[in-house]
Amino acid sequence: MKTIYLKDYKKPEFDIQGCELIFELFEEHTIVTNTMHIDKMELDAKNIKLDSIDLELLDIWLNDLKLQESRYIIEKEHLTILNVPSKFSLKIRNKIYPQNNTELEGLYKSGSIFCTQNEPEGFRKITPYLDRPDVMSIYTTTIIAQKDRYPVLLSNGNKRSYHDFLNGRHGATWHDPHPKPSYLFALVAGDLGVLSDEYTTASGEFVELNIYCDKGNESQCSHAMSSLKEAMIWDEQVYGREYDLEIYNIVAVDSFNMGAMENKGLNIFNSHYVLADQTTATDANFMGIQSVIAHEYFHNWTGNRITCRDWFQLTLKEGLTVFRDQCFSSDLNSSEVRRIEDVKSLRERQFVEDASPTTHPIQPKSYISMNNFYTATVYEKGAEVIRMIYTLLGEKKYRDATDLYFETFDGQAVTTKDFLWAMSESSGLDLKAFELWYHQSGTPKLKVSDRFEHGIYTLSLTQVIPKSVDATEQKPYYFPLKIALLGLDAKEILEQTLIVSQEKEEFVFKGLASKPYLSINRDFSAPIIIDQDEKEYSFLMKHDTNSFTKYESTQSFGIDALEQIISDDIIDEEYLNSFEYLLDLDIELSYKALLLELPSISTLMQRQEVVDFEQLYLARDKLSKELASIYKEKLLSIYKLYHEPKNTELDSMSIGKRAVKNRVLSILSELKCEDIIILAQKQYKESLSMTDRIAALVVLQNISKEDSEVPLQDFYELYKGDTLVMNKYFSIAASSTRDGVLQSIIDLEYDKAYDKKVPNLVRSLIGTFTRNYRYFHAKNGEGYRFIADKIIEIDKINAQMASGLCSSFKIYDRLNKDNKDAMKIELERIISTQELSKNSYEIVSKILKD
Repeated sequence: MKTIYLKDYKKPEFDIQGCELIFELFEEHTIVTNTMHIDKMELDAKNIKLDSIDLELLDIWLNDLKLQESRYIIEKEHLTILNVPSKFSLKIRNKIYPQNNTELEGLYKSGSIFCTQNEPEGFRKITPYLDRPDVMSIYTTTIIAQKDRYPVLLSNGNKRSYHDFLNGRHGATWHDPHPKPSYLFALVAGDLGVLSDEYTTASGEFVELNIYCDKGNESQCSHAMSSLKEAMIWDEQVYGREYDLEIYNIVAVDSFNMGAMENKGLNIFNSHYVLADQTTATDANFMGIQSVIAHEYFHNWTGNRITCRDWFQLTLKEGLTVFRDQCFSSDLNSSEVRRIEDVKSLRERQFVEDASPTTHPIQPKSYISMNNFYTATVYEKGAEVIRMIYTLLGEKKYRDATDLYFETFDGQAVTTKDFLWAMSESSGLDLKAFELWYHQSGTPKLKVSDRFEHGIYTLSLTQVIPKSVDATEQKPYYFPLKIALLGLDAKEILEQTLIVSQEKEEFVFKGLASKPYLSINRDFSAPIIIDQDEKEYSFLMKHDTNSFTKYESTQSFGIDALEQIISDDIIDEEYLNSFEYLLDLDIELSYKALLLELPSISTLMQRQEVVDFEQLYLARDKLSKELASIYKEKLLSIYKLYHEPKNTELDSMSIGKRAVKNRVLSILSELKCEDIIILAQKQYKESLSMTDRIAALVVLQNISKEDSEVPLQDFYELYKGDTLVMNKYFSIAASSTRDGVLQSIIDLEYDKAYDKKVPNLVRSLIGTFTRNYRYFHAKNGEGYRFIADKIIEIDKINAQMASGLCSSFKIYDRLNKDNKDAMKIELERIISTQELSKNSYEIVSKILKD
């Protein structure tokens, strides 16, 4: 398997100034005519080597000359044209078979819809091209298809003409005036419904807005449309960025490997992130749609107008755009809740990745398959790096710096160094030491100790930096650390952002009457792990004035209580008493629901040198049951206070009521008693919101088969024809805490509603099981064996989906001996599979190498 290295980057020898594409779509095949206008950039270059995979070549024309076979060389992944002039046009006709494309890269069919996914390297599966992000061209695209089957024909840019033909076929021509790389090319053809709207930019330009979907689902696009318009307003106000075309199209499809794709003027979305109404979508689904719609729109400037020079720069567009969508969601919703949710996601996914054999910097140094680097590290940790820059610069200087970035690099393919140059040049801040965040891997730990003498408080900090994956020593980081000191009366003495830059540092605070309480890493100002000598969780969870560190103290207190159960089989009475304090808090309800949440198994797992999931589950179950038993009446009173079965509104108060009500129901379910079962059954029957119905089903499924059988069958009959809702059904089954879950999953694979070729369904059933640690990590190895079987099976259909499942094994090196031995057998079976994709090979080989 060939490894690609950042150090080997070379500028392209040729540039494609313009590209004219004609797609003739038929049911059995597609004919692509690709005319490229090419300039030679390196005068010594004799031949042009185009990227090309699995294409049936029809003919090639150099200027007006049809080339004989002696003028070109066809290889497995390339087409080379020999002896080309300094300036020329190259026309290539080739045939492809979208209906057979199960990898969902390039041009493929999602149901009856033709659509594309070209990031990172899908365009080479459509037509021969310089398929790299630093070759930016002007595209004109004509699509021709059967009019009755494909009345809607879409591509990038603005629609320029429409053509009707006598044989029942028709065509449309689209022109995108903005240069773009091939990965941003898009095409859609189908018989689609549409929700249309309009928007006028701050400078008065009219923009037509369309969201296309399967006919009958148009009403479920309203939330996505309102989210799009909110994002357009926000980007104008916060970043000064206006939209730059006459039309903005979104298309929702069921079969899509990713969440969505920011193709210029024609975003293609996984339908999961477009379609929603109160009867089919949960509150979390609505929030996800708002976030992802905004994310793809924001890419118009941070990704499209300015793109990556090469794929090692992926965090340039993704880290920055994730930060932008996080800020957008925070501004439109509870900023405290959104920040905590973002950090939870980072820790559940990225911290685990950082502690695994697949750890990598936000700017990787090498890859075998680029698809494997669409990771939490590149995206979420990348966003935290941008957030630290924002903190270091401050709001105004950051805005001035992004203005300089847009003005300087518009229309170019650039690097992370170019972005850092803009930040430093505009603000005057030297960010040289900060660059380590782009090049080092792993999560740094900050050891914290303090002392107080004669009115002087000294804070001592020591950075503990993990070695890289190849055991190379790494350097201390430069980062902002937001702290506060609280007095004995719980009043805030000071809040300050410290700059940490050395392995060991001390910060001194004078003139204090007594030793203060330390509130550290407020708002999660840096993506680090805090290791604190003095644990003052009880005080801080009650009195900290920062919502994040208050939540952090609550979680840390819970972790300590659970670890005490594991080590001594004793439940901490002080924690139990403090939990009652949380129950009585009169605060924002969504925030309260987060405070009442016990630390997750993933959180506990990350703290163990040798992981034993049985221990973790036993401890968490014991503490949950104790809390439910002691505070049953108080929990029930909270439930009754906020249970509004007819309420489907999406305002913050309604969402908060559902969040806290369902949190206490989950805690109460640990009792597995008749009155709680009846309560959950009643909630399922009477509630109109999908959030409440799903919460009730999860509780019933986890209590017993008998209590869940009727409501689950009712749910199935209601929604078996709705793929998006069936994703929820499969997830409930795969995440069950009851014995027999694996057999249930095996049975569901034969259900008519399941299709292994649809990524959402695979993620819901198979992917969810890999996060059901109790059964995936069963010591008999049957969970590992099942997932290995699925990887080998799916790898032949969709390598990107298979490699995603391979990542579930990345905890291998930290497992106890029994689990590690069982997992190793399956990893070796996977990697010895003939014709294993490079996607899966890269992940499994890294795990076994470690």
